[in-house]
Formats: sequence, structure tokens, C-alpha cells
Amino acid sequence: MPSIEFLRAYWSSGELATNLVILMNIGGALLLGLCVGYERSYHGRAAGMRTYGLVCMASAALTVLCGYPNLWFGGHMSELVGTDPTRVVQGIVTGIGFLGAGVIMREGFNISGLTTAASIWASSVIGVAVGLGFYLGAMGLAFLCAMSMIFLSKVEAWLPSRHAIAITMRFKPGFEPKEDQLRAMALERGYQIAGGSLTIGMDQGKLEWRFVALALSKRSGSPLSRIAEEMTHFDGIDSFQVTHARN
Repeated sequence: MPSIEFLRAYWSSGELATNLVILMNIGGALLLGLCVGYERSYHGRAAGMRTYGLVCMASAALTVLCGYPNLWFGGHMSELVGTDPTRVVQGIVTGIGFLGAGVIMREGFNISGLTTAASIWASSVIGVAVGLGFYLGAMGLAFLCAMSMIFLSKVEAWLPSRHAIAITMRFKPGFEPKEDQLRAMALERGYQIAGGSLTIGMDQGKLEWRFVALALSKRSGSPLSRIAEEMTHFDGIDSFQVTHARN
């Protein structure tokens, strides 16, 4: 049975100093991840500030943990003869990665579940930190992860951004739409067609165009209801579908 001295080693001055280093690293990584994620969020991408912040922060925590093997398990690493915790950590991170991929869903231009997948992966890093004995660092990482998922969506909504919508247009047989006219119509309504998003196909003798329209600014862009109402009166359109897009 572990003695009091054995348990006290987990809160020694060396352990606490290392935990502070871990906290400073994950705090800096979170800020840098948010900066990169904001660029993606601004352009209406699915992986935004929360996803990038969680992944960057958890990656930094896992990396800095590996830099202090002499302090693993309260500094009793030398007593664990014949063990290699790094293999366990690698297996955990890889396995959780596959688990996280299972919650990512894609439907047309919409992708969901990225933040959930990132939070699952980050929680595995929290578990690794607890298992290695870095309790203060694990608590800090858990707190920052929770705050990121709770408040960053509100921060993203407050910051300048460009929302995107996915449009599918099916034309009547024999009707040939013009791309330049389509782009001009989008600009009139405060949108521009995202580069590389236009897909043209044929279904039952009818041309089908799919694309993502990106708002020119946060306040520009007609609402979906108005766009749908206008499209019902467009000549040549047989049917259409309009939805919010995060790709």
C-alpha cells in the first residue's frame, strides 16, 4: 500500500513547477490555435476556433508531458521496471482518433461533429495527464477545454465572419444557365460563389448545379427565406434546395 510520502511526491515542488510549465504551454497553444481557427471560421468553414483551439492545446499538452519522463508517476518512474508508458500513450491517442472520426458527419456541403471529435481527443489527453500524475495540468486542460466549448461559439458569433449557404438548382429540360449571370445574381444579393465549389451534373435530363455562396461580410447576404422566395419565380428552375453550409 502506498505510503504518505509516496503520495506526497505527486505534489512536490518539482511536480508543481512542471505543472505550471504545462499550463503556460497549453495556454499559449490555445491562443495560437484560436488565431488559426478564426481564419477558418471567418470563411465559413466547419473547423473553426473551437476545433483548432482544442486540438492545438491538447497536442501541446501531450508533447510537453513527454518532456518530463523523470517526473511521471510522482517521480517513481525508475521503480516501474520493464514498463514503457509511451507505448500506452501512443495506443490511446491513436485509438481515440478513430473514435472521434466516427462522430464526424457529412451531408452535402455540411460537416458536423468536428468539435465533438476534437473534444473527445482532448479528453483522452486529460486522462493521460492524470494517469502520469500531472494533476494540476490535467485540471487546467479540462477547464480550458470546457470554457472553449461553452464560450467560444459566442465569441465566434461576435467576431466578424462570413456565413455560407449551399444551393442546389435543378433546371427545366432544355434550359441552359449562364455562369456569369449566376455570379452576378449572387453579388446582387450580397454573396459570391466560393471558388472551386461549383459542381455541374445531369439528372433525368435536367441540369443540376451545386455550389456554396459565401456572404461578402457578416451583415451582407439575403436570408435563406428571401432567397428561396425569389428562386420560386426564376425562369428555368424546376426545383431547388437552399441550406446553411459549413464545409
